[in-house]
Amino acid sequence: MGWLDGARVLVAGAGVSGVAAARALASRGARVTLADDRAERLAALGGIRGIDGAVGLTEPPPGTDLVVTSPGWRPDAPLLAAAAAAGVEVIGEVELAWRLDRQRPRPARWLGVTGTNGKTTTVGMLQAMLRAGGLDAVACGNVGLPVVAAIDDGHEVLAVELSSFQLHWSPSVRPHAGVVLNVAEDHLDWHGSMDSYAEAKAQVLTGEVAVGNADDAWSARLLAGSPAKRRVAFTLGEPALGQLGVLDGHLVDRAFGAGTGLSGTGLSGTVLPGTGFSGTVLADADEVRPPGPTGVANALAAAALALAAGIDAPAVATGLRAFTPGEHRGAVVAETAGVRFVNDSKATNPHAAAASLRAHERVVWIAGGLLKGASVEDLVRDNAGRLAAVVLIGTDRAEFAAALARHAPDVPVRQVESGDDDAMAQAVRVAAGLARPGDAVLLAPAAASMDMFTDYGHRGRSFATAAAELAERARPA
Repeated sequence: MGWLDGARVLVAGAGVSGVAAARALASRGARVTLADDRAERLAALGGIRGIDGAVGLTEPPPGTDLVVTSPGWRPDAPLLAAAAAAGVEVIGEVELAWRLDRQRPRPARWLGVTGTNGKTTTVGMLQAMLRAGGLDAVACGNVGLPVVAAIDDGHEVLAVELSSFQLHWSPSVRPHAGVVLNVAEDHLDWHGSMDSYAEAKAQVLTGEVAVGNADDAWSARLLAGSPAKRRVAFTLGEPALGQLGVLDGHLVDRAFGAGTGLSGTGLSGTVLPGTGFSGTVLADADEVRPPGPTGVANALAAAALALAAGIDAPAVATGLRAFTPGEHRGAVVAETAGVRFVNDSKATNPHAAAASLRAHERVVWIAGGLLKGASVEDLVRDNAGRLAAVVLIGTDRAEFAAALARHAPDVPVRQVESGDDDAMAQAVRVAAGLARPGDAVLLAPAAASMDMFTDYGHRGRSFATAAAELAERARPA
């Protein structure tokens, strides 16, 4: 790697992706400075050969050739702004992985997944389909495994979850196939506007095959403007020629044709029984987990990318059956007195919370946290009819309360003000007292968790623990 040998590289942020980037750079002969505002994060590394730690940097060290930033750092962060002003290129870990990968004799095939919601589920489904088709594939990126680590492990196909932050810092990345699942208000405090947020998402549609959601206005718009050689849409309705969709309870492909990848004619020639409809049945919709419209949409998106990579229909079906959804995504964690406690802590924005609420007829809703500039007006107005009661937690609970007063004035609302784990236990107790048999007590916060918890997983575990303890106490002796 001659372009890195002896290069001076600053890595901004000692999180998972930052440490992975620093290791990859040092292994290729770069002289690396790993910067973070928290000394304990650098101390925890214990010293890595070729990597120096630095706390509180506000400008790159003299002679810096490149800055690799962690995705959450905004462009106006003092260190990054100083680098840009000095003419030093700033990229992200994903962009670094792309450049390293392009120099391999046989670069990996990248399949990119982005969207406001559903990324992790879709990437998991995609990995399962690819492996069912016999490919050496791994899910990486925002899902947890840094892309540079996946590259160094030598995998042939990468199912890459890409956040808008990562895409912003990845100007050269062109996945072989990419999908935008949906676009709704999120991270506006970082991007500044919906247009800028959507523009970052559109980066995933710049390769050979672009896939978009025909049922989502923003995704469909981005797909229409994609420069990709082939554009494919998916829909929860009956698919047109060139689309994937749902017909008579089946996931159907009318874009690729079974096993033909991009070399096919666009149709397999199969006539679906009793319909006269030409296409390929991929799987039964009732086999999809998590169930419901959102899960089916994610499955269609994953299937489109898998088919673009040459996987056949049987492997798509096998992969879907093998896939197990991750934690904190609509799981029933306890039940008592006819009331189900549902953990969807991953619903970190209003768009995700709306999908979660729609899966239940009558809900005692636990909501609140950090809204990050998003509005909950539409969320509350559109779902007011299914709310039995609401329990609010977190910093921005007043915004939820105001929207509820406007759009659901007859719905009981309780607020929990404590700012620690006990707040969730209290919220669960209050919600249980408001619920009646047949209701779901649903944690779908519509907001980020960092005001009260380490992350959404911590929040979800707190909810699940509190619900399980409540159910245990209610059992007869």
